[in-house]
Amino acid sequence: MAFFRPNIEAMDGYVPGEQPTDPNVVKLNTNENPYPPSPRVLEAIAAVTPEQLRRYPDPLGNAFRDAAASVHGVTRDMVLCGNGMDDILNITVRALSGPEAKLVYPVPTYTLYAVLANIQASMVKEVPFGPNFELPTDALVAEHGRVTYLANPNAPSGTTVSIDAVADLARQLNGVLCVDEAYVDFADSNCMRLASEFENVLVMRTLSKGYSLAGLRFGYAVGHPNLIAGLMKVKDSYNVDAVSIAAAAAALRDQDYARQCWAKVRDERERLRAALAGLDMPALPSQSNFLLARPAWRPAREVYELLKARRILVRYFDYPRVSDRLRITVGTREQNDKLLAALRELRG
Repeated sequence: MAFFRPNIEAMDGYVPGEQPTDPNVVKLNTNENPYPPSPRVLEAIAAVTPEQLRRYPDPLGNAFRDAAASVHGVTRDMVLCGNGMDDILNITVRALSGPEAKLVYPVPTYTLYAVLANIQASMVKEVPFGPNFELPTDALVAEHGRVTYLANPNAPSGTTVSIDAVADLARQLNGVLCVDEAYVDFADSNCMRLASEFENVLVMRTLSKGYSLAGLRFGYAVGHPNLIAGLMKVKDSYNVDAVSIAAAAAALRDQDYARQCWAKVRDERERLRAALAGLDMPALPSQSNFLLARPAWRPAREVYELLKARRILVRYFDYPRVSDRLRITVGTREQNDKLLAALRELRG
């Protein structure tokens, strides 16, 4: 007996990266930041009172909204809080797409987009990126989507398109452009100013990557007040809790600490990319905290399995255009050196 809606019966669910319990595993598969969060985060968590836990949290997360408004130079009513970036994505899918409203995005990209769209039985159109991951502006505009997603930097490629190119796309779209900037803290530029310049642009961020809070689950979006007000109707009543609001606000306000961590990741990313090239495993230029690398000497799936047997986890995607590559999170210098040593052994 089928209990679920036909679209749920037919779809595949999202498969997260493996989370090992062995502390000795070198975990380079889910793009966590290798450095700890700001000490101010732990102070903020310790300061949470029993009374705060007894009561429901602020339904809008205003302490965080104020922090985000200050950091980004916007107003509180332009900020929406979420239980991780995935919650923000789910809110936008539920509010903006459906069987009669098309959701459009370039591929290959974050596979959760398709899963969330399928849950809503949304009309979906996937548009291929250019051969070097150029933005297919004309093809995206031609689809007349109610909402268009753009991961920038893109996952799993780590590539970016320019702010001017994103602005040009927003200018031509009749629907909403959601710019997924999950990895933007490791990039040279970002599209945050477009949230103030365009009524149809929503810039979405997470604290999982740049602020080392993947275990906390906190994301947010910045956009025109009217756009945020409409999305507020769809969010869960209390979608962020008292502890996460306090911790996330503390993390965002400690920009000095965050920038130091970002710089270390960028430096290690370039060192790792150069070392991989020397092992005949070239990686695309990346503006994220990971590299998409292609082993020239053995199929990517085999390399993934052999590394896993050595307790080193990277990510393999059996999807068009990336099935010959491995996505490797930039770890600490020690973690990256263990990876490189294992690859030298495998290459022979």
